[in-house]
Amino acid sequence: MRRKHKPTSRLTPDLIYQNLKVEKLINYVMERGKKNTARKIVYGALEVVKEKMKAEPIEIFEQAINNVGPQMEVRSRRVGGANYQVPHEVRPERRLSLGLRWIIDSAKAKSGRPMIDRLADEIVNASKNEGDAVKKKENVHKMAEANRAFAHFAVARRK
Repeated sequence: MRRKHKPTSRLTPDLIYQNLKVEKLINYVMERGKKNTARKIVYGALEVVKEKMKAEPIEIFEQAINNVGPQMEVRSRRVGGANYQVPHEVRPERRLSLGLRWIIDSAKAKSGRPMIDRLADEIVNASKNEGDAVKKKENVHKMAEANRAFAHFAVARRK
């Protein structure tokens, strides 16, 4: 028997843009509970994006998230002693969290420059369908496409 779902805590929108996705990005950037430092990094990066693209940073950020979030992914499923990588559609909440995580990871992977600049570059690249985070999404989609033969192992979930 499965456990009951843990109630998720509701986020409040961020202070400047009144956007839940920006607040989620701040929480993902935050390390060791230093939220003010994470806010400075994210708001600084969005300011750099605004200067580079000469457009509204929230629109560019939303475009970047839409370009990075995967539609399909593979999950391991054990059937008769063999493990199969079964393609599944990604839920919208998970798509958002994976997209944010991949943007931050690819920004952290680069070195030699301040995190504000690295994060801004990754957001701009993702909005143009370029960069490491978009490559990660394409790799996940390739895996799902390659394992399409095992799609019949996917089980419809009960609600």
